Amino acid sequence: MDWKRGGQLAMRTMSALEASPFVLEYMGVRPAFNGPARSSGFGSAVLGRVTLGNDAILGPFAVLRGDGHAVEVGDNLYLGLHSTVHIAHELYSAKLGARVTIGSNSVVHACTVGDDCVIEENVAVLDGAIVGKGCAVAAGSVVFPRSVLPPGQWCEGSPAVPMRPLASVELHELHKRVRADGLIGSSKAIERVANSVAISGGDHGYVAATVTGSGTLRMGESSSLWFGCVLESGALGVTIASGANVQDNTVLRSEEHLVRVGEGSTIGHNVLLHDCIVGARVLVGMGSTLAPGTVVMDDTFVAAGSCTAPGQVLKSGWLWGGRPARAMSRMNDRMHQVIQVSAEIYREYAAEFAANQEAVLRGADR
Repeated sequence: MDWKRGGQLAMRTMSALEASPFVLEYMGVRPAFNGPARSSGFGSAVLGRVTLGNDAILGPFAVLRGDGHAVEVGDNLYLGLHSTVHIAHELYSAKLGARVTIGSNSVVHACTVGDDCVIEENVAVLDGAIVGKGCAVAAGSVVFPRSVLPPGQWCEGSPAVPMRPLASVELHELHKRVRADGLIGSSKAIERVANSVAISGGDHGYVAATVTGSGTLRMGESSSLWFGCVLESGALGVTIASGANVQDNTVLRSEEHLVRVGEGSTIGHNVLLHDCIVGARVLVGMGSTLAPGTVVMDDTFVAAGSCTAPGQVLKSGWLWGGRPARAMSRMNDRMHQVIQVSAEIYREYAAEFAANQEAVLRGADR
């Protein structure tokens, strides 16, 4: 990878992607592997307090990250291209049973997923949710926080709800199809991986080792860009302001307009930011899509799994959600606090991972 940097941005080398999975400790704890993985795709990452079962298949740029809590995964996981498993800081762990299949660009966050489940592509499973044994969650669905999906059901929607019982034969075929489609998609994705980003910006910004893309990236002080993120910024560029964080497997795409993330804002996992502006002290929930021309004003909360319409303006002081996004309620003090605390936590995460990453990459370059 050809990375040009300014300030104290973290170094990265091609070896970080080739030596998959990329492994880092967190607060002295390294991932525990209960057996060899069957395969680990280019740019996949296993980070911190993760226990991973035997015979896992990790797609390219798949991320398992256990920092503020633990990730525990049973045997024979399939985690697809650009999918993410993460936790809620000091609140919820992520627990996945055996033989779980997760399709591409899905996020499984701080929840419990039972044995033999299938999570199709572009799904968000949110904090505190429980997905019962042998469930399947349809593509594009959102499993709302603390919801419970009973065992053996086909579930879909936003919020995802049980629609019908799922026969064992159909479940078996779903596992096969999602895994087969993932292999095809992974091969095509690797052919398109870009390798030239010019970075400039403030001191102590953190760019995770498995970020890829092309174009110009401007980083503010104490900002961070996380594992598996993709920049498609061309000449217009992407700006991540001071104290902002853009979480794992998010895509930042500037084709006709600059993409900007404002000071102290959080962009969740697996978000698409396309030709849009995000103001200061904003939270964009995981699995969301901001369409071209979207403007999110300062002090705004966008619920997970939301999609905006092109040119939509999300006014300050409101919780927005839905497809298309609509103003749902005035923000309360707790929402403002969540935004502030999220930014603070990610500054702490970034400092720890940056130090460990620098040490690993220094060793790889020797």
